[in-house]
Amino acid sequence: MNPEQWAASALYRSIREVAEYVDGEGWDRPPQMFALVPTVDLVAAEPGLLDQLDQHNALTPIAQEPFPVDIAGEADAMALDEFLGTTSWPSSVEGCVLVQQIVVLPPDAEHDLDEAIAPLLADRDAADQAGRQAAVTHPERRDARLLVGVLRDGTSLSLLQVRPGEDDEDPFADLELRTAPNLAPNLVEALRHTLENDPDDF
Repeated sequence: MNPEQWAASALYRSIREVAEYVDGEGWDRPPQMFALVPTVDLVAAEPGLLDQLDQHNALTPIAQEPFPVDIAGEADAMALDEFLGTTSWPSSVEGCVLVQQIVVLPPDAEHDLDEAIAPLLADRDAADQAGRQAAVTHPERRDARLLVGVLRDGTSLSLLQVRPGEDDEDPFADLELRTAPNLAPNLVEALRHTLENDPDDF
């Protein structure tokens, strides 16, 4: 396995571990960040954690403090961008994962969103708010968790977990994570910048 494959595998396993953790916490939760640290470093610093860690994964996710209330409340995209713009990590952190609940719509819903946004394009904030409101109230909306992870070497992965409907919700069903081309590129870029930011600048 070459280094790129190792990184991709370690990142996938880390995101999967995060997904299982947040799934156990239930839906309708605020966004949450996780630092990814080398498992060997964590064991060296805290030997008592040895039995609690997945030693088959080179990286271990560590949950961070909850997001500020003004971001956690509605997962406002612009507020989240601003917060990530002032986020940095110590050199011991090899990557990070962000989890947030979003709304997904079928492709044919794009026309409905365009109609809601079009009259307000001159006001970015108003257009964004109208678009989100139209998505949230759309009859075919589905809730989902977006999990985005990045590593310092540039590796990134975005996965989606769609919330089961009332008819197909099975507490014993395996966790299903999906991906798609060009999923959440702006969030990937924002998370990359958090790893590039100098902690001494904040």
